[in-house]
Amino acid sequence: MMKFNVTGMTCAACQAHVEKAVQSVEGVKNVSVSLLTNSMIVDFDAPADVSAICNAVSKAGYGAQSAEGENSQKSSRSDFEDKETPKLKKRLIASLVLLIPLMYVSMGGVMWGWPMPSSFAENPIAIGLYQLLLTAAVMVVNQKFFISGFKGLINRAPNMDALVALGSSAAFVYSVCELFEMSACAMRGEYDMAAHHLHGLYFESAAMILTLITVGKMLEARSKGKTTNAIKALMDLAPKTAHVIRDGKEVTIPAEDMLIGETFIVKPGESIPADAVVLSGESAVDEAALTGESIPVDKKQGDRVSAATINQNGALTCQATHVSGETALDKIIEMVENAATTKAPIAKIADKVSGVFVPTVIVITLITGAVWLLLGHTFGYSLARAISVLVISCPCALGLATPVAIMVGSGQGAKNGVLFKTASALEATGKTDIAILDKTGTITEGKPVVTDIITAEGVSEKELLSVAYALEEKSEHPLAKAIMNKKEEISVEYSPADSFSALPGHGVSGTVNGKTALGGNASIMEDKGLLTDEMKNRGDKLSEQGKTPLYFASDGRLMGIISVADVIKSDSKQAVEELKAMGVEVVMLTGDNARTAKAIGKQAGIDKVISDVLPADKEETVRKLSQYGKTAMVGDGINDAPALTRADIGIAIGAGADVAVEAADVVLMNSRLTDVSAAIRLSRQVLKNIHENLFWAFFYNCIGIPLAAGLFIPIFGWELNPMFGAAAMSLSSFCVVTNALRLNWFNPKSSKKDKAKKQVALPQDILGSNKTQLSKEGNTMTKTLTVDGMMCQHCVAHVKKSLEAIDGVESAEVSLENKNAVITMTKDVDDSLIKDVIAEAGYIPGDIV
Repeated sequence: MMKFNVTGMTCAACQAHVEKAVQSVEGVKNVSVSLLTNSMIVDFDAPADVSAICNAVSKAGYGAQSAEGENSQKSSRSDFEDKETPKLKKRLIASLVLLIPLMYVSMGGVMWGWPMPSSFAENPIAIGLYQLLLTAAVMVVNQKFFISGFKGLINRAPNMDALVALGSSAAFVYSVCELFEMSACAMRGEYDMAAHHLHGLYFESAAMILTLITVGKMLEARSKGKTTNAIKALMDLAPKTAHVIRDGKEVTIPAEDMLIGETFIVKPGESIPADAVVLSGESAVDEAALTGESIPVDKKQGDRVSAATINQNGALTCQATHVSGETALDKIIEMVENAATTKAPIAKIADKVSGVFVPTVIVITLITGAVWLLLGHTFGYSLARAISVLVISCPCALGLATPVAIMVGSGQGAKNGVLFKTASALEATGKTDIAILDKTGTITEGKPVVTDIITAEGVSEKELLSVAYALEEKSEHPLAKAIMNKKEEISVEYSPADSFSALPGHGVSGTVNGKTALGGNASIMEDKGLLTDEMKNRGDKLSEQGKTPLYFASDGRLMGIISVADVIKSDSKQAVEELKAMGVEVVMLTGDNARTAKAIGKQAGIDKVISDVLPADKEETVRKLSQYGKTAMVGDGINDAPALTRADIGIAIGAGADVAVEAADVVLMNSRLTDVSAAIRLSRQVLKNIHENLFWAFFYNCIGIPLAAGLFIPIFGWELNPMFGAAAMSLSSFCVVTNALRLNWFNPKSSKKDKAKKQVALPQDILGSNKTQLSKEGNTMTKTLTVDGMMCQHCVAHVKKSLEAIDGVESAEVSLENKNAVITMTKDVDDSLIKDVIAEAGYIPGDIV
């Protein structure tokens, strides 16, 4: 796939001609031309032949140059600046200066009797020559219409400029002929007849058509310039300078000159010049520019920071990981630009019409003139009807209906932390019927936290926590880290544990304040005879809620329970409610056991849960769900990448793995699940806007062309002057672009105007546990291994990862409830090897059957 810059296009017909020319080049698989950005994306079946592409475009009457390679440069702000409006404004002013005196004489003086010098007013030849000279001057000022239009006709690729040029030229040539007839009458002394011919001149129509079309072009260019405001705003965020440390000294350099690995300093109030890792210092960083999140994020040593975010209150010393051209900001700009360059499927109908629009209008024009002549009308009257058809027809409104809405919509998404990679993704997201949500890191936070602290009778919370902190401080288990993180919230004095020992599969032990202390699962407490029925029941209830209960004892006495779980995000329940309110069916897809999955689903408000799904089978599950409607898969992990690709729309949490982000069609810069509903909401609004634009474009031409041709004259007596036809044409594209700009005021985060569509019905047999449902067929064998010592889902994941690393093991399904692992193998693996791997992982292997 390669990008090209295209020059010389003025309307949707030009866009269609370029596409047709490039599509005919051998090896070209697909081509998408954007009139809005004057660019082209070409997809090849074979190695790219850049010269063949450029030659094809050149033969069609336009220019093309590769936007990639050694001589290419990344897009700059100047590429999106509105360069057309100032030029058109100058043309318009010059045209008006010439048009006003022309209209005063041709309309005011001749038709309405406005005062003119008597010698001039009584000389029809002088009036005719006056109009000829001023009209010719207006045509010279607007020569671009004629150059582009007739060039298109010569290349058999007529465009909108061809219609304008033909209409204006026809009026001018006819008027010149009339002027010659006037001269002949004057020479014969027939001055009354010569004066009568003044009413047959259409010089003012020729000049007025050009001026009005220029007005429309200027309004259109100005509005189109505003559609790229989002990209320009993002580019403005890029910092200009950086304070780097070179040779032990602080040096200020342009940000684009920074190198990966360089150390730099960011002072309070400054913009961070590159993506980096904090080496020292603490500060709050405002990331609103990238994520839309208004609350500053605290940063400390080891944390990552992004270019263009604002350091608020403390100095930071950082090391650059990605510099200018490769930062998160640059990737966002590239995504927004690509979304505007690519073409949405909904635009194909308009493209097909645009491709044949101008030739069809020319044919209709000829038929119109001929019919009115055959009906006995004068040549001038028939010509006026034909010119009206030419100048009222507007292919631009059709061509702009989709791309302007896509450009504004993708920019609005970027402002709110939702990035659509292509126009197709922006269109398809709003059609989502089924939202498939991964559990870990998507619905949940993705890291364990303390959820409950339950003390035994006669034990205070402070006493329980002091024992827990002392024991878990030296443990490397993920659950131990969750307990130690609680120390930042609830600070308790404690003495470090002596004689610390990890008990694989059970917990930890040590001496705290001279007393023997234990921490771990229920089995270790049962073995020591410390677990009471009451505490066991409370622990079981916590397990049913998807939490992992950890029991702590000291000096032969049970102190209490601290439960740890991967809790759902604060906005997950709201996100699910919003999706359901929009008519989207919500399904949770997870590799966790059924009990944990149902518990999390209940908390998030998801009643359709598919559990026990192996990573390799997530894609198959998504494929099955796709049979019942358009699917959107939301995930953040490496194991989600195949499912993200399989779904109709893949949505990646921006904080997730790079592989998931690459595989997705939509990227959420924040880790908020509510941004999923925001993406769907924005897509639906963009689709609605496109439908409005297409309706207006088709309606305008379907009504305007018959009106201009005179079809309504016998019925209603409606007769359209060519000048009014030009005025209507000049406003049609402006209306389409202005309507698209309304998207700038749309808030995708607000659910007030959500409308539900009919939900799809999912069969019950696809829901629930997926243990047997998605088993693979083929020459495989299974073994079931008893594993003791697993305490939580992190242990399950550890065992699973260790087993699947064995050569010959295709997958391992580990169950915390059953304390076993079902191993699927493509070849026989020695039992002793399997047991050794489990033992090395820190657990106790049992029998293998």
